[in-house]
Amino acid sequence: MTIVGICRPMRSPWDQPMDRCLRFFPCLIDPARRSALCVKLVLVTVHLVYIGVLFLIDGDLIEKTKKEPIYVLDAMMTVTERNVLYRKTSEASNLPASSKNGSFVVAVEGTQAGKNISGNNTPTWSKLVADLYPMGTTIRTWTCSYCNVEQPPRSKHCHDCDKCVLQFDHHCVWLGNCIGQGNHCRFWWYLCEETALSLWTGILYISYLKDHIKSAWWRDAIMIVLLITLSISLIFLLLLLLFHSYLILTNQTTYELVRRRRIPYLRGIPERVHPFSKGVSRNVYNFCCGSSSVYNMERLPTPQETEEKSRPYTCLDVVTCRCC
Repeated sequence: MTIVGICRPMRSPWDQPMDRCLRFFPCLIDPARRSALCVKLVLVTVHLVYIGVLFLIDGDLIEKTKKEPIYVLDAMMTVTERNVLYRKTSEASNLPASSKNGSFVVAVEGTQAGKNISGNNTPTWSKLVADLYPMGTTIRTWTCSYCNVEQPPRSKHCHDCDKCVLQFDHHCVWLGNCIGQGNHCRFWWYLCEETALSLWTGILYISYLKDHIKSAWWRDAIMIVLLITLSISLIFLLLLLLFHSYLILTNQTTYELVRRRRIPYLRGIPERVHPFSKGVSRNVYNFCCGSSSVYNMERLPTPQETEEKSRPYTCLDVVTCRCC
């Protein structure tokens, strides 16, 4: 009698599931490809772990990414609260109120720049806004008919948010909030990041099509359709990025550029004159490095300043960098 299979190796309970896995994923048979796949999985896991830990530790991260603009009502309430606080402090003590118990700084561009809302010279919100407009302008011109608050120059009521926004640019339907003072810089960086990401993705798609042009036709068709859609999105993002870069260099907003003839305080200013521009260098600095804790309310230029800005450029102006 012959005994067969005495020396047959015993199979592990994991062998059968592993065989099925290798049948569905042939790439795991090759040690080199298996090693590369493991490295990719490790990298993805590391990214997920780092992002997950950040979201767990910083509970306000999502709220920070959706930073809202500065509203006119918030600025008005802040100035009013500081006035009340100063009056209470001054009644309780004969000493002047310090900068920590009731003073508030509002940056006002122009000859009245750097007003400190503190001490005995604390103005009301109406007086502060009136000083930003030319003499003789009626209060109805800058009063919002919806919020019934005095609007500083460059402010506008947003019907989607139902609030008045300082330096209103536009209401972004993709982000779900207004773009204005306080978040316009982040919006520009968001456009820059989306443009770079779309460009890099398009390069990867083109590289794939060049290397696998003879593969299955349905794969090429899918990749071509996606590449066309991505190209359209990239063109739109690039134009939008260039447009907002131009607005930054000239210190304008989308609303001021598109609806200039409908804005009362801009009707008498020539279209080629940018009334709020302070030079390219200072415009970029104020846009990128402006403090978020300061309400930057810019006054309208005087007729003399408007005439100076409308003066044609000469060779001397170019040498002295008048535009900067």
